Amino acid sequence: MNKMEKHTAISAVDELMNTYCRDCPVKKQLRAEKGKLHAHKFCISDCSIGIKIKEIGRQLS
Repeated sequence: MNKMEKHTAISAVDELMNTYCRDCPVKKQLRAEKGKLHAHKFCISDCSIGIKIKEIGRQLS
């Protein structure tokens, strides 16, 4: 992956997080009820946006 592709991937992750994750009511509710760890686990394992971010991250490594 060249430098431009990496920049594009990072920008895509940033945009997804700013659009969907920043004010996510599910994440907020899970953090309040079950804690930060459970909310994070949900985001990376079950959330469609989290899974998409994870896939983009794999391309970077």
